[in-house]
Amino acid sequence: MGTEKAVNAVVVGDVMLDSWLLGSAKRLAQEAPVPVMSLEATEDAPGGAANTAANLVALGARVRLVGVVGDDDCGDKLVRSLRLLGVETDLLTVPGRRTSHKWRLVASGQLTARFDEEDLDLLSGEAERDLVERLAAALPGADVVVACDYGGGVFTPAVRRALTGLPLLVVDAHAVAPWRECGPAAVLPNYAEVVRLLGHTDGTADRLAYLTSCSDRLLELTGAGIVVTTLDGEGTLLHRGGRRPYRTYAQPAPHHMATGAGDTYTAAFALWLADGATPEEAAEAGQAAAGVVVRRQGTAVCTRYELLRALRRQEGAVQSAERLAQLLDEHRRRGERVVFTNGCFDVLHRGHVSYLEQAGQLGDVLVVAVNSDASVARLKGPGRPVNPCEDRMSVLAALNDVDYVTEFDEDTPERLLRMIRPELYVKGGDYTPEMLAEAALVRSLGGEVRVLDYLPDRSTTAIIGRLRSLPDRLDSA
Repeated sequence: MGTEKAVNAVVVGDVMLDSWLLGSAKRLAQEAPVPVMSLEATEDAPGGAANTAANLVALGARVRLVGVVGDDDCGDKLVRSLRLLGVETDLLTVPGRRTSHKWRLVASGQLTARFDEEDLDLLSGEAERDLVERLAAALPGADVVVACDYGGGVFTPAVRRALTGLPLLVVDAHAVAPWRECGPAAVLPNYAEVVRLLGHTDGTADRLAYLTSCSDRLLELTGAGIVVTTLDGEGTLLHRGGRRPYRTYAQPAPHHMATGAGDTYTAAFALWLADGATPEEAAEAGQAAAGVVVRRQGTAVCTRYELLRALRRQEGAVQSAERLAQLLDEHRRRGERVVFTNGCFDVLHRGHVSYLEQAGQLGDVLVVAVNSDASVARLKGPGRPVNPCEDRMSVLAALNDVDYVTEFDEDTPERLLRMIRPELYVKGGDYTPEMLAEAALVRSLGGEVRVLDYLPDRSTTAIIGRLRSLPDRLDSA
């Protein structure tokens, strides 16, 4: 969650390289009625357990990745890409084994084909013993261990035994039943695997009701403290003992855009658990992180900054002063810097947007306090505001750089400043810090005051004046 002490994570499992062949298709082949694609670019990215590790690093964790690659160019390329991303790799090279490689052909944004190169035989002999030794060396000091089991041959019984009894073991597996004896903290099966685990040939049209009715049975069969069942593009359902299942919601996305989203979910979920979040909070973090990557082509990662911003959007940008103070306490617990500004923002213009962009870059959380309608009328005179406070706050909340918006009714934001205690107070315009009545208060609270760049000839008053000077005939047009 972004505390000052980075979480130490170990990821073990089936690593792979994802390659995306990108181009356009404008005609059919003469040999058969199939599209002819003009290849324009190839993009490679870590996949599977390697993608989970890359996401954990992007989210702020220190990561050690244990797995198996072949003695081939694909394995070399995967290791190089992981090191560039900041993942500490401890990958066993097995002579004669192929590194798992998944190719996807995308023509004009549409996934048209996928083909895989992989060896799925279980490790044995010296390779298995070597992997167990590497894993034993990696585990001490780990705050969380994530096992990514996609049937790639890494998880022999001996490897799973090496993971038994860990305080925080999160398992993302296509088949969770073999993990029961490990006593995992959490397992993350998909819906089809849950149906098989329960011994059924199919679920039901009402998947939520079906999963809810089987909640206790799922916990018993998996031996896990938490079971997160994925509902494809509809979110997840979290099960834990003595509680009603907890639902998260996903925004629909095309299936071909969801590649790797499960890895991202697992990374954020595991990291939030390791950092002290409740399972429900961890599930929301996982869902928000997955929502970031499904909007991108290819295999992508979600950064810590992107995830925290997505979670703030879920909470809602417009907040009461009292609720905002509570939320900012949580941000400070994560070590984040709060930036505060205020104004009427009656008619939003380029000058506003420019200085809010600058303000957003000076910290982690940008709070904008908006003068109430009564406050604007006192400050600006009759006929103002042009737009009511609710509308002004909604427009500000839609800006990408603004995290929270709140209202104040006084002529100055001093009451808010005492509640929020920002690390940085900024204003835009032709001010100097000495001209700001709030500057002394901010400094007494331990904050800094800064005036940002001013765009001349950009003001709400000037815009309203120009509009009012237009001919009457335009008013009725």
